[in-house]
Amino acid sequence: MAVEATHHVAESTTHAAEAIPELPNLITLLSHRWHDIPWVAWLHQWENIVFSAGVALALCILTWRYSRRPATIPSGWQNFLELVVEGVDQFVGRVIGKEGRYFTPFIGTLFLYIWLMNLSVLVPFLKSSTSNLNTTAALAILVFSYVQWIGMRRLGLLGYLDHLAGQPRDLVGWLLVPLMLPIHLLGEFIKPLSLSLRLCFNVFAEDVLLAVMVGLGIGISVGMHLPSWAPVPLQLFVIPLVLIFSTVQALVFSLLSSVYIALMLPHAEHH
Repeated sequence: MAVEATHHVAESTTHAAEAIPELPNLITLLSHRWHDIPWVAWLHQWENIVFSAGVALALCILTWRYSRRPATIPSGWQNFLELVVEGVDQFVGRVIGKEGRYFTPFIGTLFLYIWLMNLSVLVPFLKSSTSNLNTTAALAILVFSYVQWIGMRRLGLLGYLDHLAGQPRDLVGWLLVPLMLPIHLLGEFIKPLSLSLRLCFNVFAEDVLLAVMVGLGIGISVGMHLPSWAPVPLQLFVIPLVLIFSTVQALVFSLLSSVYIALMLPHAEHH
């Protein structure tokens, strides 16, 4: 009975996962058509990594193309990239302080990478890799590792341990070390968990909303025998929302990463 109940729960979970609407992407279409081919099955298994790697490659090519020989008077993509870099630099500087420019390349790369992955769902047959927890967890672990490395480098090993212990300077502080140390350690591990969950579920909700509206438009068009362009207004309503929410989520991830870095720096180096 227990085995049958477990099997029933597993089947219910599978059906519930399959019931979640999702826009078809290129790899999914290939998998439905040629699922017996090994390389198609491999792509389907690792589709989130494939799409995230594609975004990284596109970002590298774009930045290399317009930073290799920058024009004196920028225009087009170069002008846009310079505006983004300047905006991110000012953004990081306000959060971290005078040392912010040192961290601009890391935070700026995070922002652009996450932003483009969030917006990938708007491109036909692509997918937002950030709607998968594996992708966002990897990004959060990267931020966690970077913050700990910055702390050890700027504070030194003893200073880093002193920071985790709550910086005790008197008898009461030293008595509270057994309490403060586990709390600080727990907080350091909770930070990447909150980063990954927040980004993943917000982007996932955006993708589901877009898929629902597209499916609703197609259903109305087919059911009422309307022209194929009839559902376009419904999709145009959702696209600005996806643009706004995707940008906000990338900014929130970058903001929290900047705050975590600022909290790890010596207090004299940031506001």
